Amino acid sequence: MNENPITRRDFGKQLMVAGAAATLSASFLQGCGSRTKSKLPIALQLYTVRDLMKDDFPGTLTQVAKIGYQAVEFAGFGGLSVQEVKKLLTDLQLECAGSHVGFEQLESGLESTLAFHQEIGCKYVVCPSMPGSLAEKGVEGIREFAAKLNEIGAKLKEAGVQLCYHNHSFEFKMVEDKLLIDHLFAAADPQYVRAEVDVYWVQHGGQNPAAFLRKYAGRCPLLHMKDMTGGEKKTFAPVGTGILDMRGIVRAAKETGAVWYIVEQDRSEEPILQAIATSLKNMKELLQE
Repeated sequence: MNENPITRRDFGKQLMVAGAAATLSASFLQGCGSRTKSKLPIALQLYTVRDLMKDDFPGTLTQVAKIGYQAVEFAGFGGLSVQEVKKLLTDLQLECAGSHVGFEQLESGLESTLAFHQEIGCKYVVCPSMPGSLAEKGVEGIREFAAKLNEIGAKLKEAGVQLCYHNHSFEFKMVEDKLLIDHLFAAADPQYVRAEVDVYWVQHGGQNPAAFLRKYAGRCPLLHMKDMTGGEKKTFAPVGTGILDMRGIVRAAKETGAVWYIVEQDRSEEPILQAIATSLKNMKELLQE
């Protein structure tokens, strides 16, 4: 997921317009619906292929399935109805690993949002970022945000859906002798607000992703698996081709109850379908070690 949350919101809006145009351990299986032992808990965050999906949502989803992904995490639905999305998933034999829903939509349209996600079998709804107006308030804003997430998460939990929060790197600033992300998870109820840990942004924020997973063991069902190039640029790379300790991250995730490993690559210098194929191959090898 891109560090700029506006990009994510803009993408969701673009999809709404463009849509009409076109196991390794028991913990992996918790909350994963009908997934069989023959399937590895690997998914693709569809924000990765946003440029393709703007022109052809169903066709891009078909390409993702052909590459070998058996699950996806949504970031908008391309203007498709719930029936159309459900049919696509069924036809392509894809599972819904989760879905990113903007905080504003969670606040103002939770009932309809919940109904849509229940219909497609989605067990994890992810708030992709906190509003800038709250982030600017520091710890005070974090606590206000946590209170709102608790309210939303409680309603989702009652309906059998888990709310998670997706980090970037700004949450890893030290304020009042504690990281902002620590303030957030201290104020948020762990049964209502869990984490989708973006390992790239944890590293970008100066922290160790594996250590972070162990710190919040049992609270991190979802991971965004993305790698980082070396040198000063530190941009995005297919999983297993960069400088992150992916073996250490996967080992920590296995120990701490991860349910889904979700590949995401915000930008790519090679064709994106080639990049996600590389990530899938390397993720399979990592999980089978």
